[in-house]
Amino acid sequence: MSTENLFFHQHRVPRNLKEERNNHKSRVLWFTGLSGSGKSTIANATEKLLFDEGFQTYILDGDNVRMGLNKDLGFSPEHRTENIRRITEVAKLFADSGSLVLTAFISPYLEDRLQAREIIGQEDFIEIYIKADLSVCESRDPKGLYKKARAGEIKGFTGIDAPYEAPKNPELIIESDKYDVDTCAEKIVDFLIRKNIINK
Repeated sequence: MSTENLFFHQHRVPRNLKEERNNHKSRVLWFTGLSGSGKSTIANATEKLLFDEGFQTYILDGDNVRMGLNKDLGFSPEHRTENIRRITEVAKLFADSGSLVLTAFISPYLEDRLQAREIIGQEDFIEIYIKADLSVCESRDPKGLYKKARAGEIKGFTGIDAPYEAPKNPELIIESDKYDVDTCAEKIVDFLIRKNIINK
């Protein structure tokens, strides 16, 4: 069947009613940064703070998504782009459900993140750069991936033999090599309060 035979169906319960019931606006918090920068850890800490306040949240984590929805994808540039495209569409659906969505993906390419912003929408897309020096990320190496990449066991590893293109104008920069996890999470929640996305 051709896509010209597809029609978008409007929901009987629109997003604004879901936001009103949840008592917050829905947004996509797009965490990006090198492996080991703390994306997943900080995203989880942020979600816990939000959840404890009664907000509707969900985390889309890079490894988890690759073990299910995107398990057919590898790590070539083309597959990385498709990985981000798919998760962008999923994140958009969660935002439409009235949720605060936290995505934790390296998403190394500027163009892919710009596409994600365009699809999700400028107002809904909040890019959070989890910034840490490569040496710090490598010293943490929670999954032992840098060690394998340095030994040549992993090819195309971001930050070693594949590029990471840092955000140029993110909504928020969190320096995870200068602050502990709880402080980083609190900075993100404070940002959401200042922008009137949540009320506490």
